[in-house]
Order: sequence, then structure tokens, then C-alpha cells
Amino acid sequence: MPPTNSIIPTQILYSCYAHASSEGEQFIAEHIFSFIFSGNQMMRVGDRTFEFQPGDFRFFRKNQLCKFRKQPVPGGEFISLSIRLDKTTLQAMSQELNLHADRQYIGDEILQLEPNDLLRGFVESMKPYLKAGQDIDPMIAGLKVKEAVMLLLQINPQLKNILFDFAEPGKMDLEAFMTKNYKFNVDINRFAYLTGRSLATFKRDFERIFHTSPNKWLQQKRLDDAHYLIKEKGWRSSDVYMEVGFKDLSHFSFAFKKAFGVAPSRL
Repeated sequence: MPPTNSIIPTQILYSCYAHASSEGEQFIAEHIFSFIFSGNQMMRVGDRTFEFQPGDFRFFRKNQLCKFRKQPVPGGEFISLSIRLDKTTLQAMSQELNLHADRQYIGDEILQLEPNDLLRGFVESMKPYLKAGQDIDPMIAGLKVKEAVMLLLQINPQLKNILFDFAEPGKMDLEAFMTKNYKFNVDINRFAYLTGRSLATFKRDFERIFHTSPNKWLQQKRLDDAHYLIKEKGWRSSDVYMEVGFKDLSHFSFAFKKAFGVAPSRL
């Protein structure tokens, strides 16, 4: 059975992967509240790795790059529920309930929430809408998103400084950010946005720091990592290319041979 995702509607995502793992990377554009029903999930953000199990409640902060692996239980499924806390809903709640960030949040990008009866009750209330073929009215979906926000605030009032901070990413240490995130295969425009810069400023600052263009630096860093993993760690090229940030194996093999004079499979 192939991996499937059901969206009911776009604010609520029900994921089910049967008898096969799923892995990749993504940009988390908006805050996410999520629960795992079955299976396991690994997530890597920057230089940190998180392992999640069935019964875990998670909160993912927006504007993050992450790598993930979703692993079904043997002979079973990986099943999760994710609620997207979209900006439109949060801005409306901010105005209606006079909820505002009063300081900049400094903390983890991914939070594992302590399970309690309120969170369990919320998940139970979602189950009827997650059955195959069961549609949820958009107005009901909107109310469930608001309910999730209010539960999060009750559990951790300081989350208001994340949820109701609508500012764009601020300018940050470009060298530190790129050194931590270069393995993510995202467009240069995304790197510029996440470091709080226009594309032109990003390129100018990058060349001043690294003395080369972003594209050249990224490719060389990824190839150097791949060379080390293949030669020193015994990785296969088919396992390496996504790990270091290439989108496809053929491009990786071509770039590797051009850089090192030998195909990765023959190293």
C-alpha cells in the first residue's frame, strides 16, 4: 500500500504510510501542532535530531528546514495528525482576543508537549473526521484550529510569543546559519529569506564571508561531505546524495566525478 496523505481541508493533514518508510526534507512554513498515532518519526533540524514515538504531541515552529523519516511499525502503519496553525487564523485570534507577543521567543524550534487529558480529548474529537471518505466542513476545521491554539496557550502561555509574532525573520549570522543548514536542498531565495535578507543582500554578504558564490560553495561543501561518507564511512552513493543535499542521483554522480575524477560508485 503506497503512502497516502489526506487533507481535510488544507489546515488539517492526516498521514498514513503502510508497510514502507517515507523520508525527505521540507520547509515548515507555518506553525504545526501534531500527534503520532502509530509508528516512529525522526526529524533533524540544523544539528539537532529528534525521535518521536506513538502518543507524542509535538509543536513545530514556523520557518524551519527539517529532514524527516517516518517509519511504520512492523507489518503496520505510520499514522499522524497535523494541524496547521495558519497566519490568517492567528492574526484573527490576535485581534479578537487581544493576544500579542510581548517579547521575542528564544528557545527550541521543536517542542515535545507533555500529554494530558485536554490534548488526548482533542485528538479523540478529531477521529470521526479522519475516517476514510469523511469530509470535514471548512468552518468546523477552522474551529478545530482555534481550539488547538487555545489548548497550546493553556498548556504553555509563553507560546503566545511564538504564535502571535508576525514579523519576518530577522537578519542573522549568515556564516553560522549556512554552516548548520547547507545540507538542505532549498532554493537560494529560501536561504536569503530565512537569514533575513533580500536575495541581492544575501549574495553580497555571502561572497564577502565565503569568498565565492552561494551555489559554488554549497556544491563543494556537499561533495566534500559525500566524499568523506563514501570513502571513510562506507556509504553507498545511492544513500549519500540526499543526505548531503542533492536532489537526484544522476546530478550528484556527474558533479562528484567532475570534482574528484572518479565516479562515487568506484571510489
